Amino acid sequence: MRTVDIEVTVNGEVYKKTVPVNQTLLRFLREDLFLNSVKEGCDEGECGACTVIVDGEPVNSCLVLAAELDGKSVLTAEGLAQDGKLHPLQEAFLEAGAVQCGYCTPGMLMSAVALLNTYPHPTRDQIRKEMEGNICRCTGYARIADAILLAADKMDAQKEAEA
Repeated sequence: MRTVDIEVTVNGEVYKKTVPVNQTLLRFLREDLFLNSVKEGCDEGECGACTVIVDGEPVNSCLVLAAELDGKSVLTAEGLAQDGKLHPLQEAFLEAGAVQCGYCTPGMLMSAVALLNTYPHPTRDQIRKEMEGNICRCTGYARIADAILLAADKMDAQKEAEA
């Protein structure tokens, strides 16, 4: 099996690894770095359970090769909390009841992070459009949209408090 050396930053930590050229980012994160928030759902890029942020953009980690990560930065749900404090989006998901079985939640969180980076004050229509690549069989989506709107407010309040 052919391998390649990569240097990648994951959740703020730099890793130098040798990976098989055909290993997906999903497998790399779960099996090499033991980041279990990244879930395998459809393995075809259709469900969003494996969504992570690569250089600021949401990607389905089941469709990206680890070998493509050299020099890139990856953020997973494990990297959202800082200094033992949940990210406002994580807090909002809990407060709005947007978490049920939890399988889709990490992917939803990562897509929502990307959404809020693009639209700090999203409308429900923007949320529907931007989150359409993430499937949830439990919540019915309304609570997820509520959580994203709540998180936008929380993030605004956090910025004001820091100013």
